[in-house]
Amino acid sequence: MADDPETRPFPRPDLIVRGFRIHEGFLDPEAQAAMVEELREVARLAPFVTPETRFGKKMSVRMTSAGSHGWISDRRGYRYAPAHPSGVAWPPVPPSVAAVWDAVSGVARAPDCCLINYYGEGARMGLHQDRDEADFKWPVVSISLGDEGLFRIGNTTREGSTESIWLRSGDVVVMGGEARLTHHGVDRIRYNSSTLLPDGGRINVTLRVVT
Repeated sequence: MADDPETRPFPRPDLIVRGFRIHEGFLDPEAQAAMVEELREVARLAPFVTPETRFGKKMSVRMTSAGSHGWISDRRGYRYAPAHPSGVAWPPVPPSVAAVWDAVSGVARAPDCCLINYYGEGARMGLHQDRDEADFKWPVVSISLGDEGLFRIGNTTREGSTESIWLRSGDVVVMGGEARLTHHGVDRIRYNSSTLLPDGGRINVTLRVVT
């Protein structure tokens, strides 16, 4: 791995669940707070929106993005786009977020997309695969900030048993290799279980190589 210019050594995770590499408490409270401030600037330039599914149903999370591509969903379907729905360009990936990718992704290539989801009270994300990218050899890196979220991990198909783990503020998950197309989702959050966000809720940041 070390001789391949596209790869870097993986740091040892605290847990591996069905191939998902989980780094518990990867970000300390000071680093979490600094990252939130950088994400607030992203949201100022590219405000959060409540996306719709292709069937016209409102999702329970709010979303924005940074990087050369952003992920959007509306009645035209799920896809990456070069600009915010308002037409403004997506802001750059915040330095603190990019540093996490560099530390845990195991690859030298930078991500194209930093998707930012905000989970308020009662928000959830159903089981899904991340499969809108051009090449699944690249991992997806997920950062949890704020309230705890019950993360469910399934299989490459929708059938079969699942496992769940509570992700806490500062945890980082790497989805790569055989786990890259595993179904996963967030069943619920423990609202106000963290004091990181003044109004409560959970921020989930995911980093992807799109092209």
